[in-house]
Amino acid sequence: MARKILITGGAGFIGSHLSERCIAHGDSVVALDNFNNFYNPDVKRKNIEGLLKSDRYKLVEGDIRNVDDLAEAFNHGPFDIVVHLAAMAGVRPSLEQPTLYMDVNVLGTQRLIDCMVAQKKLPFFAMASSSSVYGERDGKPFKESDITDRPISPYAASKVACEMIAHAAFFAHKLSTVCLRFFTVYGPRQRPDLAIHKFCKLIDNDEPIELYGDGTTMRDYTFIDDIVGGIEGVMALADREPLFEILNLGRSEPVKLSKMVECIESSLGKKAQIVYKPRQTGDVTNTFANIEKAQKLIGYKPQTSIEKGIDALVRWHLANKNSDSSNRIKAYSSKGSGSTSKEALE
Repeated sequence: MARKILITGGAGFIGSHLSERCIAHGDSVVALDNFNNFYNPDVKRKNIEGLLKSDRYKLVEGDIRNVDDLAEAFNHGPFDIVVHLAAMAGVRPSLEQPTLYMDVNVLGTQRLIDCMVAQKKLPFFAMASSSSVYGERDGKPFKESDITDRPISPYAASKVACEMIAHAAFFAHKLSTVCLRFFTVYGPRQRPDLAIHKFCKLIDNDEPIELYGDGTTMRDYTFIDDIVGGIEGVMALADREPLFEILNLGRSEPVKLSKMVECIESSLGKKAQIVYKPRQTGDVTNTFANIEKAQKLIGYKPQTSIEKGIDALVRWHLANKNSDSSNRIKAYSSKGSGSTSKEALE
């Protein structure tokens, strides 16, 4: 049965991919996005060019902190599901603007929850959290039951707070909620400030890249199609009795930073010029998702290896690197990327 879905941050990297998948399944989507200048807003507008052609897609330009903007979005309801992806992202920028991160991520989430609990029928709530909530850990897989009271950046602290206020809403109002701890999501249309995308562009342009540390730090890189598949699995829980769950969505195969660079070099057929820098405050040594709970609850099974995922991103980069604000992003298909997705992502 077709569903009506609100996606905050709907024009961003994950939000635009999820919107396309929902539209392809016959759902109706309302996307709320404020197109801020954290990176070039034109990037987001290109993300949703194809979606705007659908009569089942509605864009509301607004901020999750603004009650009038939220009211406009909810006027297009009632919604069966709300997927909350809007946030100020990034560990390092949060160190410079901690108040802004708390304002957007925590206050914005609370105001979104206020709108949901005011509805006659509560929607199902899926909320983006982050692997950063685990803080600094050893090399063992991170489990959802691990204590998360030692965040090491304002961004991580804001995500811990969001999980807590979501649980409070579940306890007080029976708002059925799943908090999704994403592990280093990458792929076509990835934010331009993130490492894999940034390194791909710099190496292709024969410019140096900066590695913080000695290249041995590890991340559980997770391809966008696998993340969207996980979100879809969570959305399928919407018809159950009220629940509150926290789920890791990762690949569960940590990769060294040096290995990630080698994969980009291999896909581009170019060598990187590496400049090593000291590790930065707020960066954790490793991330490693234990995904047993997600496997049991939603049948989550990531399909895309780091090699295939980076190759897909590089192919997308090469197809679109000469586009500018007046040109469209060319079509990217996940076919052949090792993904289970069958439809084109743009």
